[in-house]
Amino acid sequence: MIAPFFFFSVGGPEWSSTLLPLIASLFLALVVYDGQNYKKAGSSIDSRGRRMSNGEGEKEMEVCSMIVEKVRGRSSVIHCFSRYPLKFIVPKKVGSSKTDAVWVYALNYGGGLVSGDHISCTFSVGDACTMVLATQGSTKVYKSVGSKCSNQILEAKVGSNALLAIIPDPVTCFSTARYYQKQVFSVSSDSNLVLVDWITSGRHESGEKWDFDLYRSTNNIFLEDGQPLFLDTMLLEKEKNGCLQERMHTYQVLAMIVLLGPKLQYIQNLMQNYVKKIMSEQLQHSSAALSHQRDKADHFTTNPSFMASCSAFGPKRIGLVVRVAAETTESVYKFLRHRLAPLEPMIGVPPYR
Repeated sequence: MIAPFFFFSVGGPEWSSTLLPLIASLFLALVVYDGQNYKKAGSSIDSRGRRMSNGEGEKEMEVCSMIVEKVRGRSSVIHCFSRYPLKFIVPKKVGSSKTDAVWVYALNYGGGLVSGDHISCTFSVGDACTMVLATQGSTKVYKSVGSKCSNQILEAKVGSNALLAIIPDPVTCFSTARYYQKQVFSVSSDSNLVLVDWITSGRHESGEKWDFDLYRSTNNIFLEDGQPLFLDTMLLEKEKNGCLQERMHTYQVLAMIVLLGPKLQYIQNLMQNYVKKIMSEQLQHSSAALSHQRDKADHFTTNPSFMASCSAFGPKRIGLVVRVAAETTESVYKFLRHRLAPLEPMIGVPPYR
């Protein structure tokens, strides 16, 4: 079962008359099903971390790469290569020494991506290993020169009983920036994956709100036999189907969180229950506000400052996708810190601490 791109319904008939139109304009219009263009993860990467040609005229391209395997019973980096404009930092210790996890920080030279930058990287997480990929600040995408696009491609293979947690800070696109990101994962039936993918509206202090030209983020997950498990693309394009800033209303952050695998079932249950709770409360508040407005013949509506939805996907509902829209970056950081805190025993420290 491929993951659906719809909000989890938590209310009754009032839902459609209060929040549903807003939700639809924020999410459903922005998600593009990418099922016609998928391919099996890792099919274009050879054993030495080089991207192989996919057609005539294409040259073999060396990519940033990392391999994590068990060494003397512990998750260890056995191969690491990075090149400009990306650098990997692997701290010797993060959290308790009893925790078996490799932490990797991905850094961009200059603090961000300039127009035309291309980053391509591949990760392999061996059976029963744990790897965390994080950043040390938001990924800035600078102004586009002409129509040049900055792009980032990530391909990862997650072994049996392994855990890969990708927990970056958000992407922040400057005015006129053009950015494309694609992340493709190959997993076993008992692999575990935490994926956080999020974007802010831009540089608030400079008055830039959803002022970039293009943002496209694709996240695809495949089983090791090539069967698609989760296919998702979010496309935000300036002057496409109306003004982007108007369609975003007062929201300054969009986020997606994917939790997949048997080790994460407890966190999935907590997340799902929490999202149901806050959206039920929001529904009650919105319904009361709507009734009050009708009594006063006032048609002005106040959008909720934080919205979230969730839906299960995959065989036996092994995965959960959560989508968030919020008015502040800090509210999303707070949500991630609290909801992903149960990962601490597996990765050594709570994410986004």
